[in-house]
Amino acid sequence: MDKHVEFLVKLRGASLMIADAANEYIDALAPPEVKEAQKATVAVQEATFTILKFESQQGAKLGQFEVAYKQNNLPDKWQSAYNILRNSNATIKDRYHGEAYHYSYWLYAEDKIYRQKLKPKT
Repeated sequence: MDKHVEFLVKLRGASLMIADAANEYIDALAPPEVKEAQKATVAVQEATFTILKFESQQGAKLGQFEVAYKQNNLPDKWQSAYNILRNSNATIKDRYHGEAYHYSYWLYAEDKIYRQKLKPKT
């Protein structure tokens, strides 16, 4: 039974990688006006990210932020959130967040998802 589960997990992971590669290739072929329209698309529900286990961190420049480590989360939930951020090219300078989000999210190092509390709108 364990071999069946292991096989299915690997198959799912490979399928996600193939889909991600195809999406990246399609995005690379898209004209600039399509890329701008994609940036204006609606973000997924924040629950996709808040379901993860985050650990508090303190940085000299960043201040208070949190990190979700791959090994400390359910693989499918973590991978789903990671794929959204990777496909959105979420970086510390171009963070991912939606209109009603409480946090902004980004990727920096392998197997880590970062978040920081958004400042209230004035």
